[in-house]
Amino acid sequence: MLLFRSEDHIEAWRAGRSLERGASMTLQQQWELARRWYSNRLDPDWHRRSSDEAQRVLAECGLSDPFWELV
Repeated sequence: MLLFRSEDHIEAWRAGRSLERGASMTLQQQWELARRWYSNRLDPDWHRRSSDEAQRVLAECGLSDPFWELV
């Protein structure tokens, strides 16, 4: 994961390396994803999420374009 200051920074970094643009998320989305993903990790009844459950978490964080499709 790379952190960038702005969309312009992403484009300059990408262009300087002749790379296609990949998926990106805001810092707020990263925080929300981490918060939702790990919030119950230490619970005694924790279980691994199903693909549908994981997809729901991504969607709740606004990560719904084709890059984030798990199923």
